[in-house]
Amino acid sequence: MIRSMTAFASETGQASQTSWVLEMRGVNAKGLDIRLRLPERLMPQEQAIRAKLTKAFSRGNISMTLRLDEDASASPVHLDEHVLESYILSAIRVRSMAKNKGLKLTEASAPDYLGLRGVMRTDMDNGPLPETEIMQSLDAAIAGFSAMRASEGAALDGVLRQQLAQIAALTSEAAQRAEARKDQVAATLKTNLARIMGNVDGADPDRIAQELALLAVKADVSEEIDRLTAHVAAAEALLGSDGPVGRKLDFLMQEFNREANTLCSKSGSPELTRVGLDLKALIDQMREQVQNVE
Repeated sequence: MIRSMTAFASETGQASQTSWVLEMRGVNAKGLDIRLRLPERLMPQEQAIRAKLTKAFSRGNISMTLRLDEDASASPVHLDEHVLESYILSAIRVRSMAKNKGLKLTEASAPDYLGLRGVMRTDMDNGPLPETEIMQSLDAAIAGFSAMRASEGAALDGVLRQQLAQIAALTSEAAQRAEARKDQVAATLKTNLARIMGNVDGADPDRIAQELALLAVKADVSEEIDRLTAHVAAAEALLGSDGPVGRKLDFLMQEFNREANTLCSKSGSPELTRVGLDLKALIDQMREQVQNVE
């Protein structure tokens, strides 16, 4: 069963004085693009989180956001003098550089410094995070995300199979239209032959034969119809296979479109041209759906 690249999953958790919300969103992409938004304290786990996602999914643009909410009401706030000193020294250097360039900067107040990240801390800032529980939430989110991709893929599978059946029906109609126009094609070739034979003075017989053969080839669409039939069978096989097939289906849709274009250019009749145009429109619609297949 195919899977879609569009999905959403959300998990919440709480352990000790820490609660969290984890969200995953996915859209289609050519490859696997993982974007993580993690709190600073969980950055050491970035590689482990990325490895889990890479193992679970092979394609798609996946964004994961993790927000922590820690109850600091029971933990006293204290000043981190080392962090504050680094900010002050940096500010002195900035003002010195500005003065050398003839610029004057306003002085920063104490509240300005106290509002900078890391200046005011609680004991929880250095305390342990419930990483085990957070990773369990991540596993649950991945499972829910994967389940939604499978559910969306099932719906997508039905749409693709319906479109593929319509392509097969139009291919069959094209074969019938091509068969029906054989007499017309033969008559056209005879007319062309008579016109050529009436002006053969000094012409090379081999060249005349080559030109007639070329006309016959240009009018024959049997190869295009055979390839379209083969592509339908290949697409059905891909839809019934396991694992990611989106890239292969996308390539196959390009081949479908190439044969439909050739069919239109060689049709030689309004009826066959109409079938070719219907094929092109349907193939384009199917290709849009294929873009969401993992």
